[in-house]
Amino acid sequence: MAKRQATAAIIGAGDFIGAAIARKFAAEGFTVFAGRRNADKLKPLAADIEAAGGEIVARELDARNEEAVTGFLQAADADAPLEVCVFNIGANVNFPVLETTERVFRKVWELACYAGFLSGREAARLMVPRGKGCIFFTGATASVRGGIGYTAFAGAKFGLRAVAQSMARELGPKNIHVAHLIIDAGVDTAFVRERIKERGGAEALENLAPDQLMNPASVAEAYWQVYRQPRDAWTFELDLRPYREVW
Repeated sequence: MAKRQATAAIIGAGDFIGAAIARKFAAEGFTVFAGRRNADKLKPLAADIEAAGGEIVARELDARNEEAVTGFLQAADADAPLEVCVFNIGANVNFPVLETTERVFRKVWELACYAGFLSGREAARLMVPRGKGCIFFTGATASVRGGIGYTAFAGAKFGLRAVAQSMARELGPKNIHVAHLIIDAGVDTAFVRERIKERGGAEALENLAPDQLMNPASVAEAYWQVYRQPRDAWTFELDLRPYREVW
């Protein structure tokens, strides 16, 4: 693979979408800086990327901590210029509103909205002086539609979308591509399959059509395509869903 003199930072490099994005950008020659709260959980991802000939730096990161985010992105930029920053923290929870505690609401907002603001701002501080870079935020169905039991999650994701939209308007003229990608479907994970089984039984799992759930690698490919867009045709918002998704 051709090595690029550029870094892609993945904040929220979880086991599925975040890991797939990290693998994709590493395969395209980026040095990947991957951060999540439990750094030990990054070991399988690091092993996969290194086995494929890619470069990755795995770091423990609490994205709600301003100093931690600043340090993480500065370290990424020191290795090679930070060209891509992906904020991919989910914080998806479901509680009836009467059972949504102050602590739950605040924690979800900190993880899914406030941390996104910190990540985007710090990435922009590094990119703007060079006049180049991409900042991508992972959204969800809850970014545009509040649902029963999703008061905390939708509140945070609506907020993140607003942060991304404001940043896109402000930073676009500075040649910084800000995009918000809405994942409007279930992702093919063990957790999602277990939830389908709980709701509909084993038969519901057996009746899943091919490609009815999102493959994380397909999501990562969409991020890569947005990254490759020429600046005379930038996407701000892209919603992704399988062909069978009801919306």
